[in-house]
This record gives sequence, structure tokens and C-alpha cells, in this order.
Amino acid sequence: MSSAAPHAILLADYKPFPYLLGHVDLHFALHPTQTRVKARLAFAPNPAAEPGQDLRLDGEQLVLKSLALNGSPLGLQPDATGLTIPFADLPKGAFTLETEVEISPQTNTSLDGLYMSNGMYCTQCEAQGFRKITFYPDRPDVMARFDVTMETDLPVQLSNGNPTGPGAWHDPWPKPAYLFALVAGDLVAHSDSFTTMSGRSVALNIYVRPGDAHKCAYAMDSLIRSMKWDEQVYGREYDLDIFNIVAVDDFNMGAMENKGLNIFNSKLVLATAETATDDDYARIEAVIAHEYFHNWSGNRITCRDWFQLCLKEGLTVYRDQQFSGDMRGHAVKRIDDVLTLRARQFREDQGPLAHPVRPESYMEINNFYTATIYEKGAEVIGMLKLLVGDDAYAKALDLYFTRHDGQAATIEDWLRVFEDTTGRDLTQFKRWYTEAGTPRLKVTDDFKDGTYTLHFEQENRATPGQPWKGPKVLPIAVGLLFGDDETHSPTTVLEMTETRQSFQFKGLAHRPCPSILRGFSAPVVLDHPQQYPQHDFLLAHDTDPFNKWEAGRAFAKDQLARMTAGAELSPAWAKALARVVLDAGLDPAFRALCLRLPSDDDMAQTLHDAGQTPDPDRIYAARRAMGDALAAHMEPHLPGLVADMANPGPFTPDAKAAGRRALGNAALALLTRVDHGAAAQMAYATADNMTDTVGALSCLLDIGAGEAEAALFAERWSGDANVMDKWFALRIGLATPGKAVAVAQELTAHPLFNWKNPNRFRALIGTLAGHHAGFHAANGAGYAFVAEWLLRMDQLNPQTAARLSTGFETWPRYSAGRQALIRAELRRIQATPGLSRNLGEMVGRMLDS
Repeated sequence: MSSAAPHAILLADYKPFPYLLGHVDLHFALHPTQTRVKARLAFAPNPAAEPGQDLRLDGEQLVLKSLALNGSPLGLQPDATGLTIPFADLPKGAFTLETEVEISPQTNTSLDGLYMSNGMYCTQCEAQGFRKITFYPDRPDVMARFDVTMETDLPVQLSNGNPTGPGAWHDPWPKPAYLFALVAGDLVAHSDSFTTMSGRSVALNIYVRPGDAHKCAYAMDSLIRSMKWDEQVYGREYDLDIFNIVAVDDFNMGAMENKGLNIFNSKLVLATAETATDDDYARIEAVIAHEYFHNWSGNRITCRDWFQLCLKEGLTVYRDQQFSGDMRGHAVKRIDDVLTLRARQFREDQGPLAHPVRPESYMEINNFYTATIYEKGAEVIGMLKLLVGDDAYAKALDLYFTRHDGQAATIEDWLRVFEDTTGRDLTQFKRWYTEAGTPRLKVTDDFKDGTYTLHFEQENRATPGQPWKGPKVLPIAVGLLFGDDETHSPTTVLEMTETRQSFQFKGLAHRPCPSILRGFSAPVVLDHPQQYPQHDFLLAHDTDPFNKWEAGRAFAKDQLARMTAGAELSPAWAKALARVVLDAGLDPAFRALCLRLPSDDDMAQTLHDAGQTPDPDRIYAARRAMGDALAAHMEPHLPGLVADMANPGPFTPDAKAAGRRALGNAALALLTRVDHGAAAQMAYATADNMTDTVGALSCLLDIGAGEAEAALFAERWSGDANVMDKWFALRIGLATPGKAVAVAQELTAHPLFNWKNPNRFRALIGTLAGHHAGFHAANGAGYAFVAEWLLRMDQLNPQTAARLSTGFETWPRYSAGRQALIRAELRRIQATPGLSRNLGEMVGRMLDS
């Protein structure tokens, strides 16, 4: 908790640090409450910086024990946020600064810096956690080589780089402090090795608590495949003798790419058929790859300042999306990615927390680890690759990795390698980085004398701090579809650069049906009014998998919007969707995605975009009615579909088997609505893997049954934290709107609700905040409940509290009554004494919108 008044950090104020840091020696005498950290920092004046400046070192919650300059003691004292050594006290040339501080890992509940998790010492230094370890210039453009030693009786002692002795590590690659890592504990290793493309052998280890080593096989396999893929696709080879991963139970994030020592939330490492779902396996594979790929896109080349965060995160997300597409199928992966983008980033872009991919200011950098930085940052790179082509992209990336190796780079550096490689001027394209908001793309068309014309108009609406925006560069992938027996046109990428622009297709025998924004070629909201015949035709005939799925989803959203206004569901929708779902020639995973109805939150945004005030209760009721109608229509086919999708033989986590389970469980969910749970109860009793167990239990809870099964589940898995997180989330996520808050309140008294653990807090409080109708209960009970728990968590772990506060960000959508209730809770949070800078900034931005 910081008592300092928050102030904005501005991109425009960036200046190079006045001193270069060549080498760092760190020695840790580990103790739960009295860890001693000795640091020896070798400085020299930075010729690129303004001369004559003081040396300012960041430091928080540190007890200074000694301070020496070139071996001579200094009698200076730190302030609340760091230590300043006046320029007059510094030598003119190179010098060495030595400090010794005392810190208390055991009482560091923020899980930022050096802390303890069930007896294990571990670190999280991104973005600014290293300042809680020792006095240091804690900024990403200060890069140095590290040598680390430890004193402890714990058997496993790990840090960055290569081992040089017991508890001793040397990292030969310069890195910023945010990539520092240390782990010490009673751990066991699941080990393997990898031979790089140049023939070097790399030792691989995944460290876990005793008893968990058998849950690491899939994570290790994912790591080896990631290393091979990065060599084959990007030509990037690993550069140390050893690569370690450690699974940690208490972790604010998913994982962290510290050089050579990745630290992971245990839920993204540990997996067996009995404890992990197919979604868990896919997530483990993706995150293992993401953190490994950071070795080049983030570590060897880091970001100059935190405003450039998307430079490493957007690129690495894009790379892990490519990898997962190669591993699991690009069509299904693309749909999954867009679902995530729309659910998280579009919502962010269209609300009070909107910010550019590269922000211009921040008060608390941890609040900018957002979907805009990650997912939208990846979309921008995907557009860039589509515009320049695969070959030019590969050449630009080779130039980027060569030109900026060992540097802290900027978005300008990134775009310049593409300009130098292709000769394109990317000045206008840069607006994707500097302007917030999701463009809206309106489409009209006409056909005359064999010429078909598409007219596009893009609208870039005002967002907080940015009332005006210029037109974006939009790559619009288009295909033209004709009659059932005719040849369809190939995909053409149209490059839109103006506010209004038209494109012609000549020599056509008759009017086509356009397939627009194929593969979701640009992250925009498409406004292309279509009715039943067009949706049905595209769903049946579109050769682009994404747009085939999108047609069904647009059809469903159109029907749901009508139903919330009191209209009846058209039987044509269920008929059209069933035709696709029952097509055995299509990928089961794709068919399962087609069965997934638009979420309540998605419909709320859709109605809001259309100028309506969404009613969460009506949306919930309409969605339930739509699911019931689909189940009734498909009832004759559902038992056979469930049986056909059963995987023969033992469980395998591969994409093909996972796709069959996804479709089988989606069909079971529909069948449960018409057979009152008979098939689901049998499926639960016979399930031999967590995917099918959770699938069957979800079906039962969804119809208000399954209490006995849920109790047995909790009894069976009470000793597995990751499985119990699923149980907490299921109980709340599948509660009816009128009971959601009461269920959440009851579960907070459960003996296994350890709210100080971020995973468990997210499973309960985060799930309620995401339960659309439950959270937005008209009496405000959901708002009050979540606000109270955010305030409680803020006292211990401000990062987690701030991240979950985004449940309130959509408040401008709703009725005046709900808006007043939300604002009252936000003001209550804002007025709380001792509120953290993290949560205070988030609430302030929401209230100021």
C-alpha cells in the first residue's frame, strides 16, 4: 500500500536513464521475515542521457541496512519510493554502488516482488516488483548481466541463466530487472532435454511440489513442441544451457517469462485426464508456448518503457496463436480467439476503460495488462502480416530480431523494419497503436450491368481522452458466393484507407452473396444488415470457416434481439443450425462452436450498440428459451450424436479427441433439457476424465439438478486446488439469476474458500461478476457483494482487486436505476480510506467516463 499521491506517467516525458548498468551481483540470505539482500551495481555515465543528473533508485518496503559508494559508506536515507544519490556525491566515471536491505517475503501478500507461497520463496517482478527486492533503477530500458547466489537450507535454489554452483547462477544475457526471478523450495523436477537446430543440448525441468510430478507430462511436451516450432517457423533458437519452469500456487498472473526460469500459475502446468479439462490442456499448451516465445519477443528484445508493452505482448500473443493454430486447427482457433477478443477487448474498447494499444499515460502500469495490449495488439500484427504478405512478414521479423537484439525497442522501431523491408509507408497504419476504440464498418452494396459494388464506411467513435480519430487502414477479406452449384470466388483482400470507399467486381452473371471480413481480417464491428435468407445461405455454403460460423451467430443474435422485445423465435434458425451441427463432414470442434449461443454479455453489448437499453433478466430468459427450442428441434438426433462422439479407447488430450468431447458434451447439454437429466446422470457416473465429468455435472446444475453429484465431486476433489476452483466457479456460474448472489455468499463461508489465493478469489468473486443477470440483479445485491470483496482483497493484493473491478466497466449500458446502484458502489470504493493506487485508478476512470 502506497501513501504517495498518484500522478500520471506520460509517454512524452520519456528520457534515457542517466547511468548505464553493466553488471549486477545479488546475494540472498533467505528468511521468511528477515531476508537480507546484498546488491553490487556497476554503473557508468550514459553518454546518450543529459549529464549532471542525480542517481535515483526505486525501492519500496525495504529496510536499508548499509549503503556504500566505491567501498565508502554513504549516510543517505531512502524516502517512501526510493533512494537518491546526488550528482555531487558521484564519481565522474564508472562507480560501484553496494547496498544491503532487509525484506519480509512471508508478509508480502501483494505477491509482487519476493514472497512466499506455502513455504516456497518465489518472485514476480513484472512490471515493477523488483523495487520491493532491492534499490534499483526499476525500468525496462536499464539492462544488465546478473550473478545471483543464495543462502538457504531449501534443496532447490533457482534463478536466471545457467547454474555455476549450489545456489549460484549466471545470466550471460543483459536483461531488465522485471525479468529477474528467484525460486527456493522443497520441489521435485520432471525433466527432459531438447537438442537445438545447431546441435546444442538443453536441459529442461518443470519443478513442482512433491506428489505433482506425474501431472507435468503435457506441459513438458508442449514446451518441446514450442521450442521446435519457434526454430522452424521463426528461426529462433534457445540460448542457454538450461530452461526451468516452476509451478506456484499463489500467483497473480497466468505465467511469467523470466529469462531461463519461467514461473507459472500451477493451473497452467498441472494436468492429468482425471484433473484437467480439454480447455485446461489447450490453455497449458498455449501459455507454455507464449512464455517460451518471449525468450526472443520480450527478453532478447524488450520494451524501452512500459508504454511499449504491446511490443512484446501483442507479438508474443500473435506467435502463440499461430502455434496453437498449427497444433489444433486454424479455423477453430480463430473462432476461439475472436470470441475472446469480443468478450474482453471489444467490451473494454467500448467502455470507460478504453485506451490505445500504446497508451500515452498511466498512473499504475499493472492496470494496463489488458486485453487491448494483448489481444488487440495481436490483431494489429495479424493485419500487418495480411497487408504485407507472408514472405515480407518473415523478412521483417528476421530484420527485427537482428537489428534490435539486446535492445529495448519501441513501436516505431517495430514499424520501421516493415517499412524498410517492404517500402510501405505505415504512418496511417500506426493509428491502430495510438488510437483507442473499435472501428465500426458499415456495408451497403448494389449490382448493375454485371458490376457488383461494395460500399464501406468506417466510423471511429470518441473514447476517453480521444474525441476525434482519423480513418484506419482496414484489410477487408471478401469472397463472393453464388448459387448452390456455381463456383465461388476466391478470397480477395481489399485495403480500405478512407472514411468511405467503394470496391467493384465486374463481369458477373448475377448478383452474388458477399462473405465479408473473412477470417475476421480486421478487429471491427461489422454493420451489414442481413435477414434470414442471407444468414441461412452463408451458414450452408460459405467456404470460409469463420464466416460460416459467424453467419450462424449473427442469425442467433438477430433472433435473440427480437425475443428480448417479445417476439417468437423463428423455427428457421434451429433448422439451419441443426443442418450444420449434424453434418458429419465438418470438424466436431467447429460444430460444437456453432452450438454455443451468444453470451448474455455479448447480447447486452449488441442491444446497446443498436440504441437499446439491455435488460439482463430478459436476455437471460430469451437465451434459455432459445436453448430449449433448439433442444426440442434436435431431440431425435441428440442421443445418437452423444453416442457417436464418444472417443474409443483411453483418454488422449489431442485436438481431434478434444473436438469430439466438445461436441458430445454440447449435445448432452441439449439432451438434458428434454430428458430431465437422465443421460447426464449416466454420463457423470461413467465419466473417466475431467472434461466429461465437468460436462455432465454442468448439464445437471444447469437444469437445477445435480446437488448430490456436486457434493460428491467436492468430497472427491477437496485436496486438489485446481479442481476445486472449477467447482466454485460451476456452483456460481450455473446458479439462476435470483440465487446467484445467495450462492456466492454461502460459498464464501465454505472451509475451502481461501480468498487470499488469487485463483480461488477469481473462481468465486470473478465468476459472480461475470454472471450477467446475477451480477446485474435489479436490487443491486450483486454490485454490493462484489464491491465489498474487492475492498477486502485490496488491503492484501491490490493487483487482483483492480483486475476484477472491470466487472463494473459496462455500467453505461444499463438502465438509470442500475447505473445509480453501480455508481454508488464505485463511489463507496473510491471513498474508502487507504485505497490502493491500483483500484483507485480503475474506479476513478470508470466514474469519470
